[in-house]
Amino acid sequence: MKTLEKLFAEKLLKIKAIKLQPANPFTWASGWKSPFYCDNRKTLSYPSLRNFVKLEISRIVLEKFGQVDAIAGVATGAIPQGALVADELNLPFVYVRSTPKDHGLENLIEGELRPGMKVVVIEDLISTGGSSLKAVEAIRRDGCEVIGMVAAFTYGFPVAIEAFKEAKVNLVTLTNYEAVLEAALKTGYINEEDVPVLDAWRKDPAHWDAGK
Repeated sequence: MKTLEKLFAEKLLKIKAIKLQPANPFTWASGWKSPFYCDNRKTLSYPSLRNFVKLEISRIVLEKFGQVDAIAGVATGAIPQGALVADELNLPFVYVRSTPKDHGLENLIEGELRPGMKVVVIEDLISTGGSSLKAVEAIRRDGCEVIGMVAAFTYGFPVAIEAFKEAKVNLVTLTNYEAVLEAALKTGYINEEDVPVLDAWRKDPAHWDAGK
């Protein structure tokens, strides 16, 4: 029986959510360059896969975190997934902006949280973990307890693992870089000659140079 990590990895590959561009690398919000990109937001365009993500995240929330009072999505990528999960679990939903709104109420958190609420944060993707943990900080400043985070995908970088450990946030993901790479090689989505480039990037993603 396939694990959830392998199953979801295959589903991401099937809808071509994985992009590989060694010669024209992507630039992440952190400033890092990468030959590999996971666009798991594409799952929203496929009803059966969208439903799969919703149900699997909902199952994880119930199984891993027990008593939950609210669901929070991290803007912008995890707003739809978070709202779907909150609806499935019949829980209040909020989303956390990267920066406060520059007009009106200037909210950082959109929606209503009450002090003491136990909150599970939903994220679409974890790279360095910086933006995800900023959302956690905002929720904690509101007097709530973040009891965990569920993300669709993680690159599994040591810097992110250490950051989550330091912030005392329990992270659970649907799939990860290793599972996607294994499935991509197995199905011919990427070739063996792509592996050295990915390995070089993986060893030091913060300083990787596509030209070297």
